[in-house]
Amino acid sequence: MPSFLDALKSQVGRKILTGITGVGLIIFIIFHLLGNLSLFGSAHAFNEYTYTLESLGGILYILEAGLAIAFLLHAYIGISIWWNRRKARPEGYVKYQSKGGPSHQTWASKSMIFTGIVLLVFLVIHIDTFKFGATDMITRNGHEMRDLKELVIATFQNAWYAFGYTAVMVLLGLHLGHGFWSAFTSLTMKHKKYSAVIYSIGIVFAILMAVGFLFIPLYIYFTGGQGALISY
Repeated sequence: MPSFLDALKSQVGRKILTGITGVGLIIFIIFHLLGNLSLFGSAHAFNEYTYTLESLGGILYILEAGLAIAFLLHAYIGISIWWNRRKARPEGYVKYQSKGGPSHQTWASKSMIFTGIVLLVFLVIHIDTFKFGATDMITRNGHEMRDLKELVIATFQNAWYAFGYTAVMVLLGLHLGHGFWSAFTSLTMKHKKYSAVIYSIGIVFAILMAVGFLFIPLYIYFTGGQGALISY
C-alpha cells in the first residue's frame, strides 16, 4: 500500500492531495466568510459566534491543527510543482498551445504560485492581528468573552489594514478562480461535458467570496465603523 510520502512524490498522488486539501480549504473559506458576515447581524452576534468557537476548547485546537496542516500541505505541493516545472523548463515557451480541448491557462492560473505565497503570508498576519490581538473583555449572558467585534472595527479604520486586506482579497479571488476548477478536476472530475461548467461555477464562487470578504473592511473604513449595517 503506497505511503503518504510516496503520494507526495508521485504526480498522481500530489494531484489528489492538492484536490483534497483544495476542497477542504474551499469549505473553510465559505464558513469563515459566513462567520465574518455575522458582524452585520445583531449587536452581539459576532462576539457570540467567536466565543462559541473558542468554547470548543480541545476540539477547536484539533480543527485548527488540521486546517494548518491542510494549508501547509497545499502550499508545499503547489510550490514543489511550480519549482519542478521551473527546473524542467526554465525559459518557458514562446507560445503556449493546449491539446485536447479548451485551455484554462489564464493570468489567474499562471499566477497561482504568487497569489498562493501572498495568501500564506497574509494568513500569518491575519492570525496574529485577530486571534492573538489584544482586546477588551465583555460579559454577555454571564460569559466573559473577547470583544473581537470592536477589534475588527478599530483595525479596519486604519487605511493600511483596510486597503491591504482588500488587495489580498482580490488576490484570493484570482487564486480561487482557477483553484476551484483545479481542485475538482484533480479529483478525477475532468470531463469535457462538465469541465466548462465547473470552471464557470468556480469563477462565480471566486467573485462572491472575494466581494464578501473585501466588503467588510471597505464598509467599516468608509463608514468609520458607524454604518447602518452594524448594530451596537
